[in-house]
Formats: sequence, C-alpha cells, structure tokens
Amino acid sequence: MSDRVKVALVTGASGGIGKAVALRLATDGFAIVGHYAGNGAGMDALVSDIIARGGRAIAVKGDISAVDDVAALYDRALNAFGRLDVVVHCAGIMPLAPIGPDGLDVFDRTIQVNLRGSYLVMAHAASHLRDGGRIVVCSSSVVAKSFPGYGAYIASKAGGDGLVRVLANEMRGRRITVNAVAPGPVATELFLKGKTDEQIERLAHLAPLERLGQPDDIAGTVAFLVGEDGQWINGQILYANGGFA
Repeated sequence: MSDRVKVALVTGASGGIGKAVALRLATDGFAIVGHYAGNGAGMDALVSDIIARGGRAIAVKGDISAVDDVAALYDRALNAFGRLDVVVHCAGIMPLAPIGPDGLDVFDRTIQVNLRGSYLVMAHAASHLRDGGRIVVCSSSVVAKSFPGYGAYIASKAGGDGLVRVLANEMRGRRITVNAVAPGPVATELFLKGKTDEQIERLAHLAPLERLGQPDDIAGTVAFLVGEDGQWINGQILYANGGFA
C-alpha cells in the first residue's frame, strides 16, 4: 500500500448514505473499508463497483454494538491497508414507537445500535487513526424536532452529538477532527420505509428547497469535512438539510 493512498472506513456502507459516502470517497482517491451488517449483496456490489473504477475496497461484516465485532473491523482495515486516515460512521437503525411501556424494546435496541455503536466506533477510531485523521458521525436534523414516535431515535442521535463534541476535545494534540453531519429527510430506504406517499411529499416540502435530500448531497458534505478544505472544522454538528428547520 502506497503511503500516499489514504484509507477510509465507512460503516453502514452497503446502502443509503453510507454507500454514497463510500463511492464518493473512493472517487476522491481513498481506499475503502466498507462495513455492513446484513446486506451482503449490496456490499459485494459496492466493492465490485469501486474496483471496476480502479479503486481499492474490502468488505467487513459486523455488529457495531458488539465489542469483538468492532475490534475485528479495525483489525481487518489495518491488516488490509496498513493505515487508517478517516472513519465515517453511517450505520444505524430508525424504528419508531411512542414513549411508553410498550416501547421499551424499541428504545433499548435503538440505544444499543445507534448510541453504543457510535461509542464503540468512535473509541476505536480514536485509538487507531493516524495523526491528522478525520472522524465523521451521521447524526440527524430530527434531533431538533419533537416528532411523535421518534423519542428513542432522537435520544440516540442526541447522545451521539454529545460524544462528538467530547471526543473532539480529547483528540487535542493529534490534529484529528471530529464532526457530525445531520441530514434532514433523505431519500433512502431507511427513511422511506413505512411512510405513505402523502407523508413523503409533505416532508419533502418542509425545506425551502422543496425536495428530499439525496444520498449524494450528504456524501458531498462528508467529502468536504474529510478533505483539505475541512481541516478547520472541528467539534461541530453540520446540518446538511436544505434549510429543514
């Protein structure tokens, strides 16, 4: 591996925002370590696509809330490429349920995957990234909302935002930036699942730009944060949402 080729680990890379991020960073010259949980076919297609374009990529399956799986993910990345420059954490779930006794299972599962998973991914990034590296976590603009049914999801993402700000301070002296990107409504399978056409249309018009975000919109924001022009952005939650407020 040439010392000039940077390496990016992208969690949740088999679809949606994670896939768009992996493809964009591969286009920008990064070798890609693509993590996935269950969509093996989607991950295989992504790796094949990157390699067909002349890039380098590997796939690693794992549960981001499991200590051993996250440790193995970083081990695979370092064994394959010998270095790690960027970690972009996109993996997550969004089950919805009202706040109540019957919603506790949804709360526990969401916190386990989204918040515990973020902690583990960020903790290992802090240990393994080269000095001058970048960490980007996918948050959500819905944190600023109070939509019914989103309690567990908002709690998990708000907790992740707190981890981002603290870790940015803990990286002092290593020139590692830590930021979050908070998309608004984005046309991904995760977002569209379970919504009616009427609900989707209404959400699409909440932003002044009057459309849903696309995964490439978020990938471009991530590319800015991990590129040369993003080096002075640190400890921030960047709202990439078309004005969704």
